[in-house]
Amino acid sequence: MNHYRTQILLCAGGACISSGCESVRDALLREIKANGLESEIEVITTGCMGMCEIGPMMVVSPEGIFYQKVKPEDMADVVREHLVKGCVVERLLYKRADNDELLRFMEDIPFFKLQKKIVLRNCGKINPEKIEEYIAVGGYEALGKALTSMTPEQVIEEVLTSGLRGRGGAGFPTGLKWKFTAKESADQKYVLCNADEGDPGAFMDRSQLEGDPHSIIEAMAIAGYAIGASKGYVYVRAEYPLAIQRLSNALDQARAKGLLGENIFNSDFSFDLQIRMGAGAFVCGEETALMRSIEGYRGEPRPKPPFPAQKGLFEKPTVLNNVETYANIPYIIMHGGAEFAKIGSGKSTGTKVFALAGHVNNSGLVEVPMGITLREIVYDIGGGIRGGKDFKAVQIGGPSGGCIPKEYLDTPVTYETLPTLGAIMGSGGLIVMNEDACMVDVARYFMDFIQDESCGKCTPCRIGTKIMLDLLNKITHGEGTEQDLEQLEFLAGQIGKSALCGLGQTAPNPVLSTLRYFRHEYVEHIKDKHCRSKVCRSMLRYTIDAAACKGCGLCKKACPADAISGERKAPHSIAADKCIRCGACMEACPFTAIEVK
Repeated sequence: MNHYRTQILLCAGGACISSGCESVRDALLREIKANGLESEIEVITTGCMGMCEIGPMMVVSPEGIFYQKVKPEDMADVVREHLVKGCVVERLLYKRADNDELLRFMEDIPFFKLQKKIVLRNCGKINPEKIEEYIAVGGYEALGKALTSMTPEQVIEEVLTSGLRGRGGAGFPTGLKWKFTAKESADQKYVLCNADEGDPGAFMDRSQLEGDPHSIIEAMAIAGYAIGASKGYVYVRAEYPLAIQRLSNALDQARAKGLLGENIFNSDFSFDLQIRMGAGAFVCGEETALMRSIEGYRGEPRPKPPFPAQKGLFEKPTVLNNVETYANIPYIIMHGGAEFAKIGSGKSTGTKVFALAGHVNNSGLVEVPMGITLREIVYDIGGGIRGGKDFKAVQIGGPSGGCIPKEYLDTPVTYETLPTLGAIMGSGGLIVMNEDACMVDVARYFMDFIQDESCGKCTPCRIGTKIMLDLLNKITHGEGTEQDLEQLEFLAGQIGKSALCGLGQTAPNPVLSTLRYFRHEYVEHIKDKHCRSKVCRSMLRYTIDAAACKGCGLCKKACPADAISGERKAPHSIAADKCIRCGACMEACPFTAIEVK
């Protein structure tokens, strides 16, 4: 075994792979070999480090020097200057946006400084494809502790004490779910993991499976011991090939080490897992639809009760949690439920992982203590709004969530506070919007997503969301009426009360929250036929400023609808009835003579 003096951790999460980290790795290995350092320097590809905005990223250990936006051509300097001479390559360091200070260490960067990592504790720190590295940081110790020194009842009691609530969206107490399932008598029980993450802009579960798959395997085995199950399934969408590959590899390694299979840790407990791939149906994130899909049927929800704890997969008692929920379990077993409960706020204990996206300077994966404010997430961690623009709203909770305006930026993020504002915690999508966002169009976008993803089983969701989408399309096209607003609100209430599953019941949330906080924008669309954000194309009117137009004819050539007329070297004009509002003329005009009203 080699004892390396330096290890280089290179982020190989999905975003960094897209940014070219594999080429960076190859260049780094070539430079290491060229300088005869193969026995001294080890390159480790890790999971997501979190700050996707500045990838590819690397950390040089043991010093902990953090480099960002690295390219293959930078590797010669990293090796020759840093690894050989001991001189930090300053041009690759992170620079603060507010004062241009160069920061050498990851923990000094505001994006990372305010985070508390429990779920993501190993992501970006170990090679997810080597079980030995997971074991080296304490992996499978929680499973060993549970099997050798705790009864199933004690395991459940620790989870209850922790106050851990399901991170998949509903927030149901995890310990209670396990307790209810453990009480059921059956010849077979199941443990399921929901990795069917389908919210627009969400990538929390994918990153966890890519960066630390063994933590989910270990947690599911602990859940199996607690409830008396010997079989489990991880339901992951087929669009996550890297997560599937790394999880499959981890399952093979765990079996080879005797950590899955028969008589784990020489106990009477046997447990094994299989992967089931989903075809991308959003509704299969709902627990009963997910189970139907695993059984080989069309993914459709069924009425409850009976609940999965009584009759779940194959009509057997079943526990289903999502990836993030399971990732907390090893920590709780090793540190105790009471210690976990100290983190967070009130009944919202522990941390929450968010996919921070949208018009924010620092996008990426963040894990923060429950109770942190939206302002801290957006401005302290996210670095504020890109381009110096004003904050307008944050969409939290995915398609089933709501839009929260700037007057509530100081609201603590908990399961109790968000519903009072018309939003939900959801699985962790957090999309920041600046002053240019049209909130009517935002509501239309999410309703279009929900309507498209509805399984169609129940009438309220199948028909109701279609009518709501039609009304929103009507309004964004400048054809809406005040009666349409009344109908939107009426339908929202009825669908929320009568839809079969959580998908339909929460489908109206984006519409209700935007009506609550941005009703004036709906009124402007209806009464004034005006979209203040210039997003709704049907309401835009393109004109040419005669004083600025030089008659060059470039706009005329670019127009695909032949809507522009005029003689050369004379002011041109746009025929409103022909204009399709594509913006091609504005892009072509070198004199900024095209105006949009």
